[in-house]
Amino acid sequence: MRKISLFIAMSLDGYIAKPNDDLSFLKLVEKEGEDYGYAKFTDTIDTLIIGRKTYDYVLKEVGASHYDNGQRDVYVITRNQRPKVGRTTFYTGSLPDLIKRLKSENGKNIYCDGGAEIINELLKHNLIDEFIISVIPVLLGNGTRLFKNGRPEQELEFMAAKSFETGLTQLSYRKKQ
Repeated sequence: MRKISLFIAMSLDGYIAKPNDDLSFLKLVEKEGEDYGYAKFTDTIDTLIIGRKTYDYVLKEVGASHYDNGQRDVYVITRNQRPKVGRTTFYTGSLPDLIKRLKSENGKNIYCDGGAEIINELLKHNLIDEFIISVIPVLLGNGTRLFKNGRPEQELEFMAAKSFETGLTQLSYRKKQ
Protein backbone atom coordinates (compact mmCIF):
# COMPACT_ATOMS: atom_id res chain seq x y z
CA MET A 1 0.00 0.00 0.00
CA ARG A 2 1.20 3.51 -0.82
CA LYS A 3 2.31 5.62 2.11
CA ILE A 4 2.24 9.34 2.72
CA SER A 5 5.55 10.88 3.70
CA LEU A 6 6.26 14.30 5.10
CA PHE A 7 9.70 15.60 4.05
CA ILE A 8 10.16 19.08 5.52
CA ALA A 9 12.60 21.40 7.25
CA MET A 10 11.95 23.31 10.45
CA SER A 11 13.85 25.49 12.89
CA LEU A 12 14.98 23.97 16.19
CA ASP A 13 12.02 25.71 17.86
CA GLY A 14 9.51 24.13 15.47
CA TYR A 15 8.81 26.72 12.77
CA ILE A 16 8.62 25.92 9.05
CA ALA A 17 8.46 29.59 8.04
CA LYS A 18 9.19 33.00 9.52
CA PRO A 19 6.36 35.58 9.61
CA ASN A 20 4.95 36.42 6.15
CA ASP A 21 5.78 32.91 4.86
CA ASP A 22 9.49 33.83 4.78
CA LEU A 23 11.64 30.73 4.10
CA SER A 24 14.99 32.56 3.94
CA PHE A 25 16.29 30.67 7.02
CA LEU A 26 16.61 27.58 4.77
CA LYS A 27 19.58 29.29 3.12
CA LEU A 28 21.56 28.82 6.37
CA VAL A 29 22.16 25.16 5.42
CA GLU A 30 22.49 25.51 1.65
CA LYS A 31 25.63 23.75 0.48
CA GLU A 32 26.82 23.02 -3.05
CA GLY A 33 26.14 19.37 -3.92
CA GLU A 34 24.18 18.61 -0.72
CA ASP A 35 20.43 17.97 -1.05
CA TYR A 36 19.97 16.16 2.29
CA GLY A 37 18.54 13.07 0.59
CA TYR A 38 15.85 14.96 -1.33
CA ALA A 39 16.60 13.45 -4.76
CA LYS A 40 16.75 9.93 -3.32
CA PHE A 41 13.46 10.57 -1.49
CA THR A 42 11.67 11.97 -4.55
CA ASP A 43 12.66 8.84 -6.51
CA THR A 44 10.26 6.93 -4.20
CA ILE A 45 7.22 9.13 -4.95
CA ASP A 46 4.97 9.81 -7.93
CA THR A 47 2.34 12.01 -6.29
CA LEU A 48 2.68 15.29 -4.43
CA ILE A 49 0.20 16.98 -2.10
CA ILE A 50 0.78 20.65 -1.34
CA GLY A 51 -1.12 23.60 0.06
CA ARG A 52 -1.89 26.51 -2.23
CA LYS A 53 0.17 29.08 -0.28
CA THR A 54 3.28 26.87 -0.34
CA TYR A 55 2.68 26.11 -4.02
CA ASP A 56 2.39 29.81 -4.89
CA TYR A 57 5.59 30.62 -2.97
CA VAL A 58 7.61 27.91 -4.73
CA LEU A 59 6.09 28.90 -8.10
CA LYS A 60 7.33 32.46 -7.56
CA GLU A 61 10.75 31.56 -6.09
CA VAL A 62 11.71 28.40 -8.01
CA GLY A 63 9.23 27.83 -10.86
CA ALA A 64 6.45 25.35 -11.69
CA SER A 65 8.85 22.61 -12.82
CA HIS A 66 9.99 22.12 -9.21
CA TYR A 67 6.70 20.31 -8.59
CA ASP A 68 5.30 19.37 -11.99
CA ASN A 69 8.31 17.82 -13.72
CA GLY A 70 6.17 15.58 -15.95
CA GLN A 71 7.02 12.58 -13.75
CA ARG A 72 4.38 12.95 -11.05
CA ASP A 73 0.87 14.06 -10.25
CA VAL A 74 0.57 17.24 -8.18
CA TYR A 75 -2.49 18.06 -6.06
CA VAL A 76 -2.67 21.65 -4.86
CA ILE A 77 -5.16 21.80 -1.99
CA THR A 78 -7.12 25.03 -2.39
CA ARG A 79 -10.46 26.66 -1.66
CA ASN A 80 -10.76 28.12 -5.18
CA GLN A 81 -11.43 26.09 -8.33
CA ARG A 82 -8.80 26.48 -11.02
CA PRO A 83 -8.31 24.58 -14.26
CA LYS A 84 -5.78 21.74 -14.33
CA VAL A 85 -2.30 22.72 -15.58
CA GLY A 86 -0.23 19.83 -16.96
CA ARG A 87 -0.26 17.17 -14.24
CA THR A 88 -1.21 19.72 -11.57
CA THR A 89 -4.77 19.48 -10.22
CA PHE A 90 -6.23 22.21 -8.02
CA TYR A 91 -8.28 20.18 -5.53
CA THR A 92 -11.13 21.72 -3.51
CA GLY A 93 -12.73 18.58 -2.04
CA SER A 94 -12.19 16.64 1.18
CA LEU A 95 -8.50 16.02 1.88
CA PRO A 96 -9.10 12.70 3.74
CA ASP A 97 -11.22 11.48 0.79
CA LEU A 98 -8.45 12.39 -1.67
CA ILE A 99 -5.83 10.58 0.44
CA LYS A 100 -7.96 7.44 0.80
CA ARG A 101 -8.50 7.39 -2.97
CA LEU A 102 -4.81 7.93 -3.75
CA LYS A 103 -3.72 5.26 -1.25
CA SER A 104 -6.08 2.75 -2.85
CA GLU A 105 -4.56 3.32 -6.31
CA ASN A 106 -1.38 1.70 -7.60
CA GLY A 107 1.75 3.76 -7.68
CA LYS A 108 4.74 4.96 -5.74
CA ASN A 109 4.46 6.83 -2.46
CA ILE A 110 2.82 10.20 -1.85
CA TYR A 111 4.78 13.24 -0.69
CA CYS A 112 3.25 15.99 1.44
CA ASP A 113 5.35 19.14 1.13
CA GLY A 114 3.25 21.34 3.41
CA GLY A 115 2.18 23.78 4.39
CA ALA A 116 1.19 23.63 8.02
CA GLU A 117 -2.59 23.67 7.37
CA ILE A 118 -2.37 20.61 5.11
CA ILE A 119 0.02 18.76 7.43
CA ASN A 120 -2.20 19.35 10.46
CA GLU A 121 -5.34 18.33 8.58
CA LEU A 122 -3.60 15.06 7.66
CA LEU A 123 -2.47 14.60 11.29
CA LYS A 124 -6.03 15.13 12.57
CA HIS A 125 -7.02 12.09 10.48
CA ASN A 126 -3.85 10.10 11.30
CA LEU A 127 -2.93 9.96 7.60
CA ILE A 128 0.85 10.61 7.64
CA ASP A 129 2.81 7.34 7.60
CA GLU A 130 6.38 8.64 7.61
CA PHE A 131 8.00 11.81 8.94
CA ILE A 132 11.37 13.02 7.62
CA ILE A 133 12.09 16.26 9.43
CA SER A 134 15.26 18.25 8.88
CA VAL A 135 16.05 20.44 11.88
CA ILE A 136 17.92 23.61 11.00
CA PRO A 137 20.16 25.04 13.73
CA VAL A 138 18.32 28.31 14.29
CA LEU A 139 15.75 29.54 16.81
CA LEU A 140 13.29 31.70 14.87
CA GLY A 141 11.08 32.67 17.81
CA ASN A 142 8.04 33.30 15.64
CA GLY A 143 6.32 32.24 12.42
CA THR A 144 4.37 29.22 11.18
CA ARG A 145 4.56 26.21 13.49
CA LEU A 146 4.95 22.77 11.94
CA PHE A 147 2.69 21.13 14.51
CA LYS A 148 -0.45 22.96 15.60
CA ASN A 149 -2.66 22.25 18.62
CA GLY A 150 -5.93 20.35 18.37
CA ARG A 151 -4.84 17.04 16.88
CA PRO A 152 -4.83 13.59 18.45
CA GLU A 153 -1.73 12.13 20.09
CA GLN A 154 0.18 9.76 17.80
CA GLU A 155 2.99 7.44 18.77
CA LEU A 156 5.85 7.20 16.32
CA GLU A 157 8.57 4.65 15.78
CA PHE A 158 12.14 5.95 15.41
CA MET A 159 13.82 5.03 12.12
CA ALA A 160 17.00 7.11 11.83
CA ALA A 161 18.87 10.29 12.72
CA LYS A 162 21.54 11.73 10.50
CA SER A 163 23.63 14.83 11.05
CA PHE A 164 25.34 16.93 8.40
CA GLU A 165 28.35 19.27 8.32
CA THR A 166 26.05 22.29 8.08
CA GLY A 167 24.53 21.51 11.48
CA LEU A 168 21.29 20.23 9.98
CA THR A 169 20.00 17.07 11.66
CA GLN A 170 17.50 14.87 9.84
CA LEU A 171 15.08 12.80 11.93
CA SER A 172 13.04 9.95 10.47
CA TYR A 173 10.03 8.38 12.15
CA ARG A 174 7.13 6.24 11.03
CA LYS A 175 3.64 5.80 12.35
CA LYS A 176 3.48 2.97 14.90
CA GLN A 177 1.62 0.01 13.44
